[in-house]
Amino acid sequence: MKNFLKIIVAGILAFIAGTVVRRYKPTIVMVTGSVGKTSTKDAVASVLSERFLVRKSEKSFNSEFGVPFTILGVKNPLGNPLAWGSIIKNSLALIFLPNHYPRMLVLEVAADKPGDLSRILRIATPDAVVVTRLPEIPVHVEAYATPEAVREEEFSPAYSLSAGAPLIVSVDDTYALDNAVRTSARIVSYGVTDDATVYVSDVVFYEMEGKVLGMKASVTMNVEKENLVVKGSVGTTQILPAAAALATASAFGISFNEALKALENYEPPAGRGRLLKGKNGSVIIDDSYNASPVAVEEALATLKSFPMHPPAVGRRIAVLGDMLELGRYSVMEHERIGALASESADIIVAVGIRARAFATSHGSTNVMLFDNSNSATLALPDLIKEGDVILVKGSQSVRTERIVEALLADPADSVKLVRQEREWKRR
Repeated sequence: MKNFLKIIVAGILAFIAGTVVRRYKPTIVMVTGSVGKTSTKDAVASVLSERFLVRKSEKSFNSEFGVPFTILGVKNPLGNPLAWGSIIKNSLALIFLPNHYPRMLVLEVAADKPGDLSRILRIATPDAVVVTRLPEIPVHVEAYATPEAVREEEFSPAYSLSAGAPLIVSVDDTYALDNAVRTSARIVSYGVTDDATVYVSDVVFYEMEGKVLGMKASVTMNVEKENLVVKGSVGTTQILPAAAALATASAFGISFNEALKALENYEPPAGRGRLLKGKNGSVIIDDSYNASPVAVEEALATLKSFPMHPPAVGRRIAVLGDMLELGRYSVMEHERIGALASESADIIVAVGIRARAFATSHGSTNVMLFDNSNSATLALPDLIKEGDVILVKGSQSVRTERIVEALLADPADSVKLVRQEREWKRR
């Protein structure tokens, strides 16, 4: 009965949202892919807002419910049945009364199961598509027959583009690029390969007075070359969303320098490699939003290369939760990540039943095992020493943000974490 009701509500929302799109005809930029969608969506919206009236998906609202909520300009009514009345009122006003509707929508879209994106594409057809990463083992693969099926669905918004419409893809991702050249879209690329439209090079940690504050890189487009700084988060993955935004800006006639200026105010969303002050003078890399094999691999590379300045040189600690929705690839990928973690960290903290596989390839690295985040929060604060750098990452339902909260030097910084809404805190 619950699923039937969900289908009915989703159908009604889709009809209303589609009606609104047809009435106001906004330019629609869709952001798709397996990793980095929310950061990319936020960066793209930042640069496009310099020229257009833009509305973007809030947080990671990318589902058959989240996309209509964005189109209608309403909050997620989760946990508040009375809020549905406001949604109905707002929808009727959009359909029957004059409104100053956004000129452009930047919509993050995602596929948890087969058919998700086809349902979203019936609501809105994109005028431009940004594809982030389509990795070897994508997230949600357990719901699909093969990894290729996941990648195909995640790329599918690009097939809806009209001839010559902008398709922004990572030149470093062979799956995305191979599919892109088979479309009639106008390809605009970004990445660390030098034939990209927006070429990223010399990626380093951004430091001031011996303190890491973010990431820095050189970006080149045509003959123009400038520095790009992303503050507050670390990892090459924090630079790439900004590069995608620069590529998107060029597709809409926004100059390179104008887009770079817009990105000065861009800040990666919570739980994506965010730098936080930890207990006892430690540094936390809060990557607790979610976890897939490719994302954990990149986070571990960041931990391994993170600058450790004397005299307070501490340990590298990887707190890694279960990677979920991997199906038959789960054991293999957890063991592979375990081997990488042993090369990147002095201590591995495995959180969850699946994460115990991280301990099978640890070599000489110390390993601590916890069944869940709650038990880890009780033990880990006493472990932390001055100078330690702590990476925290895990799939959403593992709730590793609770571990981050327990390790904060200032409890007030909990407002910077993911899933701090009342509904999440009650779960």
